[in-house]
Amino acid sequence: MTILYLHGLESKLSAAKKAILEQYATVIAPDLDYKNNPDAVQQIYLNYKSETIDYIMGSSMGGFAAYHLGLAFNKPVLLFNPVLVKRSVSHNIPKFEAASSGFGQVVLGGKDTVVDPSDTLIFLGNQLKRGFDYHIHLRAEMSHRTPLDVFKEEVGMFFLYNY
Repeated sequence: MTILYLHGLESKLSAAKKAILEQYATVIAPDLDYKNNPDAVQQIYLNYKSETIDYIMGSSMGGFAAYHLGLAFNKPVLLFNPVLVKRSVSHNIPKFEAASSGFGQVVLGGKDTVVDPSDTLIFLGNQLKRGFDYHIHLRAEMSHRTPLDVFKEEVGMFFLYNY
């Protein structure tokens, strides 16, 4: 099995978090430049469309990319504080031919001052009409960065759901 993990803006997947993911699958974690590439999501799609990807995960801006790629590849997603509504950098949202209904798990921090969890909840609520199916985990004490213990717990729950 393979996980495509997409880091956030000006961030990278830490060795500790990668080690957690590697307990479940092989991890692909490309180095992305969201600031200088408004077509990053399309580029990721083109780079990996012929690969066998089983799960797509992302944090913040990577959560934005993972959300759209999950639809394109029809794969389950695990999103940490995804930037689904307001982004600090301009990005084109590709229109994929066979977009499916989304499914997976979304983790939101109640103390996030970068991504407003209320905006994300409204966005996801509107997706219900399209048949999307997400487990939403609200972490009242979590800010924008996902602590290692929370990351480990959420990844474990994601795989427990047998996506």
